[in-house]
Amino acid sequence: MRRPVALRLQAALATAAVGIAVGGTLSIPQASAAAGAATGYATQNGGTTGGAGGQTVRASTGTAIHAALCGRASSSTPITIEVTGTINHGNTSKVSGSSCNTADGVIELKQISNVTIIGVGSGAIFDQLGIHIRDSSNIIIQNVTVRNVKKSGSPTSNGGDAIGMESTVRNVWVDHVTLEASGGESQGYDGLFDMKDNTQYVTLSYSILRNSGRGGLIGSSESDLSNGFITFHHNLYENIDSRTPLLRGGIAHIYNNHYVSLHESGINSRAGARAKVENNYFRNSKDVLGTFYTNERGYWQVSGNTFDNVTWSSAGSENYPAGPNPTSNTTVSIPYAYRLDGASCVPDVVRQTAGANTGLRVSDGSCSPQTPPPTTAAPTTAPPTTPPPTSGTNLSLGAGADGSSKASGTSYGNVRDGDISTYWSPAGSTGSISIKWGSATRVSRVIIREPSGTQGSIGSWQLVNHDTGAVLASGSGAGVITFAATALSKITFRINSSSGTPRVGEFETYAS
Repeated sequence: MRRPVALRLQAALATAAVGIAVGGTLSIPQASAAAGAATGYATQNGGTTGGAGGQTVRASTGTAIHAALCGRASSSTPITIEVTGTINHGNTSKVSGSSCNTADGVIELKQISNVTIIGVGSGAIFDQLGIHIRDSSNIIIQNVTVRNVKKSGSPTSNGGDAIGMESTVRNVWVDHVTLEASGGESQGYDGLFDMKDNTQYVTLSYSILRNSGRGGLIGSSESDLSNGFITFHHNLYENIDSRTPLLRGGIAHIYNNHYVSLHESGINSRAGARAKVENNYFRNSKDVLGTFYTNERGYWQVSGNTFDNVTWSSAGSENYPAGPNPTSNTTVSIPYAYRLDGASCVPDVVRQTAGANTGLRVSDGSCSPQTPPPTTAAPTTAPPTTPPPTSGTNLSLGAGADGSSKASGTSYGNVRDGDISTYWSPAGSTGSISIKWGSATRVSRVIIREPSGTQGSIGSWQLVNHDTGAVLASGSGAGVITFAATALSKITFRINSSSGTPRVGEFETYAS
């Protein structure tokens, strides 16, 4: 039987907290756009490119992330969502649309494809809010922190998994992320990185997984053997009880990872699984490789690993450690090219490259961290806050206007009077304003103008066909919005977040 180690994990967490409290300030480079290319098994089966070639939008709330997904032309239209700030239960709501299937209390990547989510600016934190990938493909998640996701207690999200994948998921690259909890199952937490029910072709690279009872699994039970082709490289596993990972069936390639303070067990290959385990560095840990808690044996191919102060238990029923002198009992053929650092330098390379907010640095395969060259991002939905002059007839002039509750002293009509100095403002930090006509009017372009001195206050938004409820576009910030030409009698600009008090000076509409 597995022995609980909650007290040991909690003690380690307390020690870590003291270390943070007395430590100095760390200078963190900022990320501005997705960089590099997928590695490992994520390069197979057609490859993993995420939202490359599509629109780029900025989001500072979970609702805005959902709105960006729902505002696409289809569930497979490529999109890159740049995330900044803290995403939590308070700002994450379900958004409906034909190109998405979202839910409250979780970032839902469900029945979609061709999406990149990347943290930018000073960082993106998903606080007590998990990321759920289901029935989806070609997904990239980069440069974000996901912390303290619970399956019990309050609040709960994503079954307690920081990042969870299930039900026919293909080609996912998770890179330069930090996944962390504050305890084990008895404290309400589950896995940091779980894959089950036919999840394949996944890479986890340059990431930190720490302070949790469970690092992650591949396969939810001994009968869930449809998962596999997973790569783990240049990751730090620290202060984890077990499952780094737990592999049931399938194939995994595990190289150049740094394992520190694994309390009960580490790489647990079982139920016929095969793992290629090479040039990793294991330190101050127990039973870092083998088959544990079952008689359904798994297999491993080992080479070049360093075992530094690693202890091994005695073999017995449901306990088959690979050590103290691990040797291979299978062979695994790797179909892709990769660069292998020597195990001796892995702790230092991983320290400089792994986790969110490290500048997306990678190893060159010769123990030397490198900063990837910048990439050119696709145009964002909204251009600068002061739009250029435009030609054509502003259809809002002479139209009607209404909206949600307005702030004292403002008027709905101020957004269609041609005067940028007058404005409408919602009663709070969010709200909606509409332009309406007596009959269907063809519109394909909108310009939202903010009064002078207030630019930048509008955060995430949706542009909605009020007649049908369909989201025409979504993004962040005022400016020019273009979309497929639509005939409608009322169009609504819905502000979902803001900094300060949002003000709309003019809500201009154009046929082309």
